[in-house]
Amino acid sequence: MTVIAAEAIGVAHERAEDYAGLSIAELDQRIAEAKAKLGERLVILGHHYQRDDVVKHADLSGDSYGLSVDARKAAAEYIVFCGVHFMAESADILGRDDQTVILPDHTAGCSMADMADIEQLEEVWEELDEILGDAEAQVMPITYVNSTAAVKAFVGEHGGACCTSSNAEPIVRWAKSLRPKMLFLPDQHLGRYTAFAKLGIPLDKMLVWNPNLRYGGHTPEAIREAEVLLWAGHCSVHAQFRPAYIKAWREKHPEINVIVHPECTLGVTNEADYVGSTAYIIKTINQAPAGSMWAVGTEINLVNRLQSNNPDKTIVSVSPFACLCSTMYRIDPEELCWVLENLVEGKVMNQIAVPTAIKQKARLALERMLEIAG
Repeated sequence: MTVIAAEAIGVAHERAEDYAGLSIAELDQRIAEAKAKLGERLVILGHHYQRDDVVKHADLSGDSYGLSVDARKAAAEYIVFCGVHFMAESADILGRDDQTVILPDHTAGCSMADMADIEQLEEVWEELDEILGDAEAQVMPITYVNSTAAVKAFVGEHGGACCTSSNAEPIVRWAKSLRPKMLFLPDQHLGRYTAFAKLGIPLDKMLVWNPNLRYGGHTPEAIREAEVLLWAGHCSVHAQFRPAYIKAWREKHPEINVIVHPECTLGVTNEADYVGSTAYIIKTINQAPAGSMWAVGTEINLVNRLQSNNPDKTIVSVSPFACLCSTMYRIDPEELCWVLENLVEGKVMNQIAVPTAIKQKARLALERMLEIAG
């Protein structure tokens, strides 16, 4: 099966260069004016990792999947997604036919999603067929929502499901109950943490599959013995955290609470007091007692926003270095203003449209997730 990826249609690579000289105050005013003119025809989505000068204009903020679901429920004709490419794809997959999804900067991608290439996935599946006899009877494909529409479509077509960091446990448990093996992609760390810490699958029953090597770099015998095949992908932000950083904080502040995202390495999650999704991190810190101190292992924009929203607590990054999602940061107020003012003039810039055949199969993987995890 060969599929094509979602694409930006219209003026895909045009940029908001004429807006570069505007001040933040001018941009804020013009964005507000454009929003007012578009009214209920528009909804702006802002991911938690988005920069403050953009997310402040969002009508809804949250994680990628939650925002896509919320957008579908909105009356809006135009969905402007301030996030990255796979998020806009998900919004288009889940959205209504009368909705148009726009990504202000078409180059705002996700390095993790890019690590799972559809052509490589098809080749891996052929290798598994060769080794196991019938891959579909033996291996359940599970893809993290941080993946391309083409990968989601492949997983949906082969009986698998998507998962989020919030519901990975029930999805992995479901996969384990139906087939003896699981291929988890593209984030090896979320897959390893979920399988080991939540289901108790031994680490020696897991293999990291390098798609650039024949048989993922393993022998056929090792593959037959494995229960979990972890795609060799990772989040460029969460992979920067180290157990040594946590130990350093504990030496300085023994009372500190450490909370990290499951996209971190197993060494980091093992050292943390709490492990959970972005929504879990936000809820846990917001509900924490005044005066408590927290070291957070996730993207720096969210860490800083948590501190701003919780002035009665001390909230710092686990890392001594700023762990920034550089591709998310590509969307700026200039580009947001540009796409909105073009919409006012009836011009759609940087639309993200998933081909119908891909959309239908990808939606299968997402719908299975909802059936399993609610």
